[in-house]
Amino acid sequence: MNFFRKIVKPHSKEDEGFYYELKQLLSFSPKKINFYKKAFTHKSLKLVDKKGTPVNYERLEFLGDAMLGSIIASYLYKKVPTGTEGYLTQMRSKIVSREHLNELGRDLNLLKFVKRNSADKNIGDNIYGNVFEALIGAIYLDRGYNYAKRFVYEKVIVPYVDIDKLEGKVTSYKGLIIEWCQKQKKGYLFDTYEDSGNENIKHFSVRISIGGEFVAKGRATSKKKAEEQAAKRVFFTLQDQIKRS
Repeated sequence: MNFFRKIVKPHSKEDEGFYYELKQLLSFSPKKINFYKKAFTHKSLKLVDKKGTPVNYERLEFLGDAMLGSIIASYLYKKVPTGTEGYLTQMRSKIVSREHLNELGRDLNLLKFVKRNSADKNIGDNIYGNVFEALIGAIYLDRGYNYAKRFVYEKVIVPYVDIDKLEGKVTSYKGLIIEWCQKQKKGYLFDTYEDSGNENIKHFSVRISIGGEFVAKGRATSKKKAEEQAAKRVFFTLQDQIKRS
């Protein structure tokens, strides 16, 4: 009987340190450390394998995103037996929102593991959530579904998922504003334009008008972020009207 499972031991001092930090983070022993090394490799390093395939966390992020969505969907299906398809979809979206995943990545201090080109300053806030998903993908490939599920339960569901609180959480202010305008039969306009000024990084601004009147403006490094920021300001400006409707 093979009482001791075969665990691939690290060969270098660097790998040894990474292995034991990873073991502490995961609460189990990783078998194939290379999956996890890839999960923390940023594309700015421009690494490729022998076949010329890029070596970075993006494919693992794709896999981890699917695994996370599946695990959360299964949890909600069992936790809320009376929930409709629309309700369950909305609740899953709140749990796996980019904002929430970025928060998880920060809380777990995942950035300390990431290998990237230090000259690349434009990694963005979403790297926390991206790496978190890539880590789930690595766990799945290394130890299988049950280990990935256990990790998600321990790191996401138990400490963060509160159904009552999530029911009142806004996942998209833009979607909320559009839905409210449609219900109230009010015309709305999201006027988006580039607004970089003298800055090196491209910025966009969004002006939101409702019923022909300007309400709020947002500015950020992407159109999506600028729209969400502006919509959030609209919400807080008109929240009394929105909550009454």
